[in-house]
Amino acid sequence: MQTEVSVELLEQIVESVFSTMMDLEVSPVDATWSPAGDRLTSSVYLAGEWNGAVLFDCNPRQACQFAGRILSMDPPAIVDDDVRDVLGELANMIGGNMKCGMTTGVSLSMPTVMEGRDYDMRICGSQVLERVAFQCADGHFWVTVLSTKG
Repeated sequence: MQTEVSVELLEQIVESVFSTMMDLEVSPVDATWSPAGDRLTSSVYLAGEWNGAVLFDCNPRQACQFAGRILSMDPPAIVDDDVRDVLGELANMIGGNMKCGMTTGVSLSMPTVMEGRDYDMRICGSQVLERVAFQCADGHFWVTVLSTKG
């Protein structure tokens, strides 16, 4: 078992989650991450033998599209509780798949979702381990893995 996350593993997990849950093809793309503008960030935290977090960033339109796909309905017109729940679940599925490949003794938190404009989310004592941009039919989104000292 491992205690670190590689870009390849992260890409494989995200591609699998999107394919399985939304029948949506995603692929890594070279895009600069920018925290500006309207966006939503869902996160889960891992603690134990390895400590860190998984962050999932997208814009509100994408969040609504993802919710529509997962819930098999027309995409909501605005971000609502269903959309927030879906984004939390996406972070949870990505983090849960990471956890499965790690050493035993790692726990996963409940998801948290933040939304707004031009906000800065900081997890004290963390460093970016990996940040990957993905492209899909609904645009670019980012998945970040942070590592913290236990």
